[in-house]
Amino acid sequence: MRKFAIIGAWLAMLAVALGAFGAHALRDRLSPSDLQVFETGVRYHLIHAVALVALGLSSLSDRFRRVGWLFVVGIAVFGGSLYALVLTQLRWVGAVTPIGGVCLILGWGILAWELQRHEKLSP
Repeated sequence: MRKFAIIGAWLAMLAVALGAFGAHALRDRLSPSDLQVFETGVRYHLIHAVALVALGLSSLSDRFRRVGWLFVVGIAVFGGSLYALVLTQLRWVGAVTPIGGVCLILGWGILAWELQRHEKLSP
């Protein structure tokens, strides 16, 4: 699904913009601890956006549709909840973060499982 490459490219652009925002606009406004949380969100966001681009450009992308959607949801929930936690100081938002993390972990697990299974089927 080339759709994942497009979504991933937009999400990567957003991750870079959010990283710059954190580094310049938030550095003097956040505690070092909160800035580190924000940077964690940006790092995971960007890594998974690049993974989406690679997945979307892969010839096997149709087989990995679930993986792509798990990455999209994981970026939104994991990164989004960390951004919201830091920017709003509503600490309860952090309770949602693990759901996004589980989506990212499941996406990688399914990808590894399917790649391994596909490798065994190849001549």
